[in-house]
Amino acid sequence: MPQFGKLLVVAGLMLVALGLLVWAGDKIPGNLTWRGKNTTVFFPLGACLLVSVVGSLLLWLMQRR
Repeated sequence: MPQFGKLLVVAGLMLVALGLLVWAGDKIPGNLTWRGKNTTVFFPLGACLLVSVVGSLLLWLMQRR
């Protein structure tokens, strides 16, 4: 059961990080936005990189203990 608790904590922290990224949205450097006449396309490259780094760091910290 302790592993399940760690999993829930990591999942919760990743959800918080994702929520902060959505909230910060276009303020994160590296995100690309293309606005056409009738459409807007958003490429969250910077946000994906940030989520990947934070997730990797959290998983590395959990394996260390």
